[in-house]
Amino acid sequence: MRRRRFISGLLGAGAGLGLVPASGGPAPAAPARPLGDPHGWQAVPAPDCTPAAQLLGVAAAGPALAWAVGEEGRNGSTRGTPLALAWDGTAWTRTGLAHLGFSGQLRSVAATPGGSAWAVGADASGRARLLTWDGQTWQDTDFPGRGTSGTSLTGVTTGPDGHVWISGRSSGSVLLHGHDGDWTWVPAPPSGTSATPSGVRATAGGDVWVYDSAFVARWDGAAWTELSAPPGIRATVTGLLPVARDDIWLTGYSYGVGGPPGKPPSVTLLHGDGTSWTYVTAPFTVGMLTSIAGDAQGGPDRIAGWDFWDQTRAHYLRWDGAAWVSERGPAATTPVLLTALATVPGSAEYWAVGTTSSSPYPPAQVRIER
Repeated sequence: MRRRRFISGLLGAGAGLGLVPASGGPAPAAPARPLGDPHGWQAVPAPDCTPAAQLLGVAAAGPALAWAVGEEGRNGSTRGTPLALAWDGTAWTRTGLAHLGFSGQLRSVAATPGGSAWAVGADASGRARLLTWDGQTWQDTDFPGRGTSGTSLTGVTTGPDGHVWISGRSSGSVLLHGHDGDWTWVPAPPSGTSATPSGVRATAGGDVWVYDSAFVARWDGAAWTELSAPPGIRATVTGLLPVARDDIWLTGYSYGVGGPPGKPPSVTLLHGDGTSWTYVTAPFTVGMLTSIAGDAQGGPDRIAGWDFWDQTRAHYLRWDGAAWVSERGPAATTPVLLTALATVPGSAEYWAVGTTSSSPYPPAQVRIER
């Protein structure tokens, strides 16, 4: 899944992440920016994992129960094994997955305030996996298309009344629906797009959105509405927050046209009105926005980001009611690349998870902030 890779795979060979300017041209000039931090982000201890390790998804049922998923033991293009952590209100601990017997990764996790949770990923051969939390650990769950070549699951979210929605692809469909243990694929959008969405988002009103750099579409329970594709050249979409049908935020990054090896990406922050997209200037512009979270009312709240000019601190954005302003994570002795962000129901807290390296090689370890 493009939005969930280590950054080195996105920037290519040469200067790698761009910890130093790439040869062949100077790095862009660093912009001035505010550094307010009213939230007070802190690093949270995490269990040691087999390097290289990364967390790709996080979800919380409440202050005393949360999950994070990803991959450990990866070495470049050689896949590792799925990784799962659980939060009990005091500490993060590893959740054993050996009983599942597969190599690969878990990409996304979603939860309900009642303590139910689902995770999706793929084994090393690309076969999709759907897991359900049984109260103690993760168990495989059957679904239509399981084990079938061409079936993929890329993101998971929960909706009202116990509904679960999963983005992916199977026989042309791009949305899998679960309720009371039954799973069905929603009929494909009318355009017949061949793109596989990278993520999914559900609203309290019942709309479900799937998104990628190639398309954005809304399922209202009866029919699809397809929006114009997000603009951008060599663009990747990492997150979408639908506040309303005519009020949509989209995050990501893009590389534009050409450039030297190791050229860093530019931040993408778009606002949609249901018909078109408008670029919004972020507090920093060279780097990536990797995840977006809404507040308790479904409005914009926080965005996690990677700042090319200050790679040892996360660069969060906070919605102040009128604009996005900067918040900074704590300084680290390693790079900080946070790939997923989630609000904690029943609190004013957030979880942000990722990794301590820009490339999928040891000694990368997981990174967790709150």
